[in-house]
Amino acid sequence: MYTSDIQIRVRYAETDQMGYVYHGNYAAYFEVARTEAFRKLGISYKEMEADGVGMPVGEIRARFRRPARYDDLLTVRLLLRQPPEGARVLFEYEIYNEAGQLLTEGHTLMVFVKTSTGRPVAMPTNIQERLLPYFSEDEFDSPVRPTPGAIPPDAPAPAAFRK
Repeated sequence: MYTSDIQIRVRYAETDQMGYVYHGNYAAYFEVARTEAFRKLGISYKEMEADGVGMPVGEIRARFRRPARYDDLLTVRLLLRQPPEGARVLFEYEIYNEAGQLLTEGHTLMVFVKTSTGRPVAMPTNIQERLLPYFSEDEFDSPVRPTPGAIPPDAPAPAAFRK
């Protein structure tokens, strides 16, 4: 299992009229956690994209337990509980306040795609090499399970990803 923590201070512009972090901002918090986790591992999104591989979000989920508020210092924990499988990787997230209270849980299912076609491709070898040492042999028996109705790997690319 791989974990990575980052901290984000809630800005005023990220809150709604009630003073809570607006729910749409959590996707950005998740993205920052993913990007920084990759950076810590020596993986560059920019280089991956220059090599013709993108990683769009195939699924996102968030469960809000308590609100985050303006000026809160949040710890966003990224967890890879299971090894990546094929073209997919499941990132899980937990967001805590300074008191250590769990505020939000979520996940994103990311899909590696060839940017010229939008079609799924296997995870680049350099990324596999960076991630796989964090998993034991028995963890490879628990692959990412698609959610009901998930898109099969041989399905046509969504129109938004076609060029």
